[in-house]
Amino acid sequence: MSNAKALDAKTPNSVVASIKSQMQLVFVMLALIVVYIFFMFAAPKFAQFSIFTDILLQAAYMGVMALGATFIIATSGIDLSVGTGMTLVAVGAGVFLSADWMGLPLAAGLILTIALGALMGVINGVNVSILGLPPFIATLAMMMVARGLALIISGTATISIANPGYIFLSTGNIIPGLSNAALFFIIATAIAAFLMNKTVLGRYALAIGSNEEATRLSGVDVRKWKIIIYMVAGIFMAFGAILYSARFGFVQPAEGVGFELNVIAAVVIGGTSLAGGRASIFGTLIGALLMETLKKGLTMMGVAAEWQLVVTGIVVLLAVFVDNIRRARAAAV
Repeated sequence: MSNAKALDAKTPNSVVASIKSQMQLVFVMLALIVVYIFFMFAAPKFAQFSIFTDILLQAAYMGVMALGATFIIATSGIDLSVGTGMTLVAVGAGVFLSADWMGLPLAAGLILTIALGALMGVINGVNVSILGLPPFIATLAMMMVARGLALIISGTATISIANPGYIFLSTGNIIPGLSNAALFFIIATAIAAFLMNKTVLGRYALAIGSNEEATRLSGVDVRKWKIIIYMVAGIFMAFGAILYSARFGFVQPAEGVGFELNVIAAVVIGGTSLAGGRASIFGTLIGALLMETLKKGLTMMGVAAEWQLVVTGIVVLLAVFVDNIRRARAAAV
């Protein structure tokens, strides 16, 4: 009898908790709609379909990297190296595929590029889990190392990737009217959602973020899974680097600085908690679209780049503030 009563009492609470957990995602979706409608009236020509497709294309490479970062932030970690790491991986792609460098076949170049991203993720994971460095410090160091290596390898010069197949990966149109980069972003979101919600990778990421010590005591090899999580994020970063460099057909080794802020902002705005234990893959997709919509709209309105940073910072602060309120209310229950 007591078990039945406990179950009856628990079920409504579970339903309420489930509804509350989706509220931030609903708010972010509404915010995206409101912002888009605002710019339709405030920015000339913003309502054109070409602008919408351009936003999708812009959001693709940043959004794919944000999908990987979602797994790291779910563990209560952080990755500050994702921006310059993307540049280093893109430089690697240039070295592998450019006719002026190694000139490898497309398939071989892509495999090596993805492997380079995975290796960077593994190094971050080892620094965090094995060496015990705080994620902030470990990835900050990797951010500087990646930036330096990108400049050294390229000789500070732009690397051209005039491989038609490579460029097609981003700017081509398998589906008419939709760039391949945007299509891949959608597919990557589905893959990330499956990994987060249907595999032990996602469950362990959330468990580590909720209570790392309890997860370890339950028999989970936390060190190993942290390395795997950072490696997966590195693979997503590599795909983002491919979409970014393939879009332009060249790589500038000085790029990438500050990209990590947009990536983290997309994840946090989407509802993933910086404290760990809570993540939303679909929210990250919406967050990336919201960030790029703001950027595109403000640019078309003639707002200076420095003021765009101010707006972005305010949006991130609001997202973190809402998350803090949510966690405080959850702790009070």
